[in-house]
Amino acid sequence: MLSKRIIINLAPANTKKEGSIFDLPIAIGILADLGEIQSSSLKDIAFIGELSLDGKINRTNGILPMCIEAQKLGIKRLIVPKENAKEAAIVKDIDVLGASTLKQIVDYLNGETKIEKSVVNLEKIFGVQDRYLLDFSEVKGQENIKRALEIAAAGRA
Repeated sequence: MLSKRIIINLAPANTKKEGSIFDLPIAIGILADLGEIQSSSLKDIAFIGELSLDGKINRTNGILPMCIEAQKLGIKRLIVPKENAKEAAIVKDIDVLGASTLKQIVDYLNGETKIEKSVVNLEKIFGVQDRYLLDFSEVKGQENIKRALEIAAAGRA
């Protein structure tokens, strides 16, 4: 058996790269190059996700801004970790597919299985208004205390 080496170049070097979000796209690229994935199925699709050693795709932080940028770049489909699918589906005009494992994605790309498109009801999420009877509209002054309460509410602390 021949030993093979795969070299991955994340050029340009002066662009900061952080986190493990490149795991899944790198793995897909390698599998496509090896002929394990039909390369024709990779048109207008992007991948975001951290890949564990057992093939599981882990949740990724910062998925929403990445999906917005993918949509701006004309990406039509986006495969993300299943745990991030609802968040990513907020972006319009892009099909978001949530996957749990690398095998599931390979089977999907080879036409052997389907992955359901993630859909969210934005009106249901953002349409809830006036649910709270109390607010700060009548509180005069106390800016530091109001700010501390806003931070605590936003962080659910």
